[in-house]
Amino acid sequence: MALRLVADFDLQRDVLPGLLAQRAAPAVAGAPGGGADILENYDSLRVLNFERNGNIIYTYKDDKGSVFFGLYDCQTRQNEHLYTFETDLQVISCSINSERTLLAVSLVQTTKEGRRNELQPGSKCLTLLVEIHPINNVKVLKAVDSNIWVQFLYPRVESHPLSENHLLLISEEKYIEQFHIQVIQEDGNKVVIKNSGHLPRDRVAEDFVWAQWDMLEQRLYYIDLKKSRSILKCIQFNADESFTLMFAAPLDISLNDSGFKLVNFGCDYLQDQEELSKHLSLCVFTNKTGSLCVCYSPKFDSWEQITYSVFYFHKGHSKTFTAALGSGDSHVTKGVTFLNLDYFVAVYLPGHFFHLLNIQHPDLICHSLFLTGKNEMIDMLPHSPLQSLSGSLVLDWSSGKLYRALLNQSYLLQFLWNTPLDCERMAVLHCVLSCSRESRFLEAQIIQWISENISACRSFDLIQEFIIASSYWSIYPETSNIDKLLPYSSVHTWNTEIPGITLVTEEIALPLMKVHRFKGYWEKLNYNLEYVKYTKPHFHYNNSVIRREWNNLISEEKTGKRRSAAYVRNILDNAIKVISNLEARSFEPSLTPLFQEEDNPQRLLIGLMVSELRDHLLRHLQGVEKKKIEQMVLDYISKQLDLICCILEASWRKHNLHPWVLHFDRHGSGAEFSVFHLMTRILEATHSLFLPLPPGFHTLHTVLGVHCLPLHNLLHYIDNGVLLLTETAVTRLMKDLDNTERNEKLKFSIIVRLPPLIGQKISRLWDHPMSSSIISQNHVKQLLQNYKKQPRNSMIDKSSFSVEFLPLNYFIDILTDIESSNQALYAFEGHDNVDAKFVGEAALKHTTMLLGL
Repeated sequence: MALRLVADFDLQRDVLPGLLAQRAAPAVAGAPGGGADILENYDSLRVLNFERNGNIIYTYKDDKGSVFFGLYDCQTRQNEHLYTFETDLQVISCSINSERTLLAVSLVQTTKEGRRNELQPGSKCLTLLVEIHPINNVKVLKAVDSNIWVQFLYPRVESHPLSENHLLLISEEKYIEQFHIQVIQEDGNKVVIKNSGHLPRDRVAEDFVWAQWDMLEQRLYYIDLKKSRSILKCIQFNADESFTLMFAAPLDISLNDSGFKLVNFGCDYLQDQEELSKHLSLCVFTNKTGSLCVCYSPKFDSWEQITYSVFYFHKGHSKTFTAALGSGDSHVTKGVTFLNLDYFVAVYLPGHFFHLLNIQHPDLICHSLFLTGKNEMIDMLPHSPLQSLSGSLVLDWSSGKLYRALLNQSYLLQFLWNTPLDCERMAVLHCVLSCSRESRFLEAQIIQWISENISACRSFDLIQEFIIASSYWSIYPETSNIDKLLPYSSVHTWNTEIPGITLVTEEIALPLMKVHRFKGYWEKLNYNLEYVKYTKPHFHYNNSVIRREWNNLISEEKTGKRRSAAYVRNILDNAIKVISNLEARSFEPSLTPLFQEEDNPQRLLIGLMVSELRDHLLRHLQGVEKKKIEQMVLDYISKQLDLICCILEASWRKHNLHPWVLHFDRHGSGAEFSVFHLMTRILEATHSLFLPLPPGFHTLHTVLGVHCLPLHNLLHYIDNGVLLLTETAVTRLMKDLDNTERNEKLKFSIIVRLPPLIGQKISRLWDHPMSSSIISQNHVKQLLQNYKKQPRNSMIDKSSFSVEFLPLNYFIDILTDIESSNQALYAFEGHDNVDAKFVGEAALKHTTMLLGL
């Protein structure tokens, strides 16, 4: 299944064996009774609460109805007995302070025939505060007819015992109070409540209809109704024992007839489990990147479809989804479950559908995975009600198991191979990449899948999407704001329907922040809100901004004109840093013959990208060190080059190619053609994004093209810019191939397509009349480029070249004059023996060839 649930805690595994072992043990004062009295009814064993430090409180009854409270320490994996009520009571809620000296319990009293109500006659619900270090006094905090829930606050720093504890009381009468409880030590280690007769309290909230507790971050979310309008508010409990109202946000949902509901205040056993589908589902999820999501599903009004909404406050919009449930006789007996999975939220209806929502990038539906009941994984998920806690923890409270929910990477990879839908391929690809940042194995598996399915996707380019998404996730943990500055996907619009689901997107009002100074999560959330409010258009980096500058540099290189040497050297130094960074990250030697030449065009593109991306991040990443940003830039560009190398390396190994493919004097094989096709697809993918390629890529691509393509196809690829002629490739071609008729035609076709400067260098390597003709033409072109007719100097010696063809004699004399008067200016670089006589001889040879003489 797409989710992997790892059991961190199991009542039957971690608690029950220890309790059963006590049966044979003799009774100990202050501990559960021995013998057969304990835990006769196994069904009474259940979880009550999960505290911020990970400790778990549970309860059970013996055959006499006595209620026992125990604690499971997640660090030591040991159980500890806390307290026993020798009265038959129904436990609503329980919490323990961080020092384990105070126990708060909320109980419903039951009266049985022949048993007197011993604790508080005339009251339905009791809220008690018990001193348990050692077991001592019991104080009644509340004795009312409405239910009460309790929750101790946990400080951020637990290095020393606290003199004051803080306890939240949540009343069914729709108010929340905070009790301040001072403790003192007596008689050594005995901890008692100071001034227990009068405990100060604050009213935290009132007139609310829904509340949720975030145990990890110590936050209280609640909704109150103002003129029938739902307002979501959040209170942050601070380390200095104060609390702050952080924001208020309007919610476009109706809660008028929803009753009263609490989320994550312990385990709610008062609800009828079979009636869950008749109640709304509502929860708030956040993560460390500053996201704020409210997930909402109203009461069911149809057995044919279900509607649920997600309010992405950090993005400024909401999405309302309508999912088909299939046949009308497929009744829904469970409620919709929302699970927090860090960068994703899972929406899960047992037996019907599973929707994995991308909360970091929710704009396009194709980045979220939707699976219907027809998919086998739906039936593999638990059908019992699940409760999402903080930090990707999930409680199956019917079985007493606490899971850590993770994306199932092996299942997602298998699903990637099998699914025929582009939307599912896109979503699963991003899911796997989000959890494979440190896994070369998963990356290799994706590359293998891409190689086998390179033409399978019609809606998007697989290679583009892989390069963009993988390089994004490789540096995303460095800073949460990077998602606004770097592209997440190569796809910007998606108009294809997703089978089984429809959606409506609406803009929503942003939360109104109630404070003006932020840190931690709140600073990131405020940044996200400010970004939504003021940023139009978005800041995503696009490498095409350097296209013009790169073209100018390449043009200057072809013509031999260069601007400031320091400027170009700085760009090339940037490229050296990237390549060095890439080499440092390589785990094994590469088989592909890349990075074996200078390849100035690609190095200039890499260097320019470093400069532009660094400036882009420095402009928008406030408060991040320059050195860290520079390293992020190197890592990001190195990753893109590394991904291209890995794709090519995988194909190279698969087809068992060897370095001698770089020689031209051989014919291409089917394996070489497969690699050539893959390289062409890589080139197409990177060209539209204007991404750099590893130096040597074009040389290798050209060599394979010469091996695999007929001459007319080869020239067509060259003329259309698919194959780029590098000096290294053409030099090797001139040296490796002999002067057969076919090779002469190939060489001449290549030389005439080269830029002038490179063409002059290459022509010298080919000892052939055609080469001499090309050299002569270039020489004459240079001489006559700025020629102005002037009176001839009769004192200049006539050329020793003389044939009985007067026009040629006259032309050679003119060239000799120009050479003599402008020798320094028109000297042919590196070819001092090219002169008018050489030109004349080459002209005669070329004419002889053309006439067939």
